Amino acid sequence: MDRPKHRPEARSPGRGDDDGEDEDLLSELLKPLRLTGVFDSRWHVRAPWAIEGDAEQSCAVLHFITEGGCWITGEGRTPIHLREGDLAVFPTGTAHRLADSPDRRGVSLAAVLPERRPGTSGELRIEGEGPVSRLLCAGLHYDASVATGLYKALPWALVLDGTQVEREPLLRDTLRLLATTDRPVGPGDRLITLRAFEMALVLALRPLLGELAGTPDALPVLGHPGISRAMVVIATRFAEPWTIESLAREVGMSRSAFTAAFRELVGEAPARHLTGRRMQEAARLLEETVLPQSAVPGRVGYQSAVGFHLAFRKWFGMTPGEYRAGRVPAA
Repeated sequence: MDRPKHRPEARSPGRGDDDGEDEDLLSELLKPLRLTGVFDSRWHVRAPWAIEGDAEQSCAVLHFITEGGCWITGEGRTPIHLREGDLAVFPTGTAHRLADSPDRRGVSLAAVLPERRPGTSGELRIEGEGPVSRLLCAGLHYDASVATGLYKALPWALVLDGTQVEREPLLRDTLRLLATTDRPVGPGDRLITLRAFEMALVLALRPLLGELAGTPDALPVLGHPGISRAMVVIATRFAEPWTIESLAREVGMSRSAFTAAFRELVGEAPARHLTGRRMQEAARLLEETVLPQSAVPGRVGYQSAVGFHLAFRKWFGMTPGEYRAGRVPAA
């Protein structure tokens, strides 16, 4: 079966004013996670071929087709046909197979690319007698501690076809540069590569998330006005002294109905989601600003410095001071 076409400009009829709130929700809660490392590889494969990839933990995966095409399949998934210029993103690194034919079984990725450490690159060649395909493939490692339940609920695979990629010239040019085998090498090249892939992920998710805002069936939370509103509130007003009761009142629901619906649609309890958003902002402040550490708790909704310290250590496995210093705590 061929790939369903993605059309970001299409909107679901009758949503009207809800569109703005949906887009606020997606832009706030599905921002790509800051990458901690990348392994990228360029593939030159000639049919017949098939590569079986395992699930990747705390890692998004992307495949950009620079020549030819391939099929992507997964357990219980509808096969997706990719052609030259198409980009596929796997937000949570779901296990999948790439092949010249949707029914072909092949070798494991670990067998042909055993070393896939972040910060390194690889090459893969398979020689057959059929059509040639070339791909840029990358594993984009991120900090799982700041991954929201909504991010984890994204579809297993998101696809921008070649026409959509062409509409995003910065994305197109970044991918083409990353796909070349003669990229400039010199001081800081690993950091440059890391940030270039991070930008590519941002640029790819932007139109894809816009499309999801118009197709709420892809993310059921978008179809629930109360829970959708609560997530916008948590994303944008996390520093306020919220309780589960006050959040439920804010969106016009009872505490029990709110808690049950939130767990079902988001995949985690509202209290944990609120804590995660606060910790995400605390980590950003510690890493990217010179704000005094003593001022961070109040900026993210904690009245007690001790309470913030304990919550941060439980969430990240290190103290705020250790996080800011970039140190891993001693065993």
